[in-house]
Amino acid sequence: MLKDSFSNDEARRIALAAQGFGKARPAAVTTRHLLRLLERLALHQIDSVNVLARAHYLPAFSRLGGYDRALLDAAAWGRRPRLFEYWAHEASLLPFDLQPLLRWRMARADRGEGVWGGLKPFAGERRSEAEALLTRIRDEGPLAASDLAEEKGAGGWWGWSETKRVLEWLFWSGKIMTRTRRGSFERVYDLPERVLPAVVLTVPTPDDAEAHRGLIARAGAALGIATATDLRDYFRQPPAEAKRAIAELVESGALQAVRIRGWTQPAFLHAGATLPRRIAGQALLAPFDPLIWERARTERLFGMRYRIEIYTPAERRTHGYYVLPFLMDGELVARVDLKADRQTGRLLVQAAHGTEGSPRETACRLGEELGLMARWLGLDRIEVVERGDLARSLRDSLAG
Repeated sequence: MLKDSFSNDEARRIALAAQGFGKARPAAVTTRHLLRLLERLALHQIDSVNVLARAHYLPAFSRLGGYDRALLDAAAWGRRPRLFEYWAHEASLLPFDLQPLLRWRMARADRGEGVWGGLKPFAGERRSEAEALLTRIRDEGPLAASDLAEEKGAGGWWGWSETKRVLEWLFWSGKIMTRTRRGSFERVYDLPERVLPAVVLTVPTPDDAEAHRGLIARAGAALGIATATDLRDYFRQPPAEAKRAIAELVESGALQAVRIRGWTQPAFLHAGATLPRRIAGQALLAPFDPLIWERARTERLFGMRYRIEIYTPAERRTHGYYVLPFLMDGELVARVDLKADRQTGRLLVQAAHGTEGSPRETACRLGEELGLMARWLGLDRIEVVERGDLARSLRDSLAG
């Protein structure tokens, strides 16, 4: 792609193609489809909110359609895992080959840098406590916080028990890893040498500059076209290191400096990016989907000011609690506030809002996608609350 200037519409199509949109969904999703998608996106963000489905399951559904979530569970926490948990964008599931590129972050945590303030003492004056807990895991095998803690915290990271804080620092510094999850999604920890395959463990640790180049390159491939801020945000890299890595990748030809008409910041095109003529299809996007998690980029590409309102008091919410934008033929044309009422078997549409200029077929195609989601979640029916300008036409479409 020899162009050095693009319209916003072209940039949007490049970004969507890089993120795996615009292709026909497979008739039956296999582990190979799932791992290929993980390789493309580089991570699935983990979040504790489970009002609809846990966040790490949703990006694959958006791109592949209904799939067996057990495939992702097996890849992440099965007997022969292919993914590992670590801090990337946020807490994330990542392909094994990214582990060496994140060892710089583990080394920083080992020095007490880049971690939450309450964890820093375990890198210093309270290190012996962490070493003692590490010895227990080494000797006794995989353990969870509930196996170790004498008392539970009050809730949230600020209410963690001391044992949970130690475990979190050990995890951040790479001394332990998540072996599996159990119960209410609780981490069970083990040593890296008992989780990672030898082929990963024996990879030499890259120097920091090489690691940052590798992460920026993966971010560039996943985003297709992006500003420096977009690239840095993908793996939450420090500004100075990211800036240097971008310059080196431009020099090597892995990234190309380009201009997007209407953007105020310079942009960078990945060497492997493609520009499809059009993007067809539809998808519901989770709040933590990598296509939209950087809200300024979402507004720049799609013209939608999207905010997650989970932590906004109910009376001040504009669009709802757990709102998913609806992507249709390359545009964000609506957003719906969704909840899975598992006890009654209903997918609740608590609000439905269209965007300015939404096509007439929006409600019909949104209804189709909601039907697919309900079946995927094992829910029997969809119930639409009449809130939002799109709610009535959506309800009529579903009734029809």
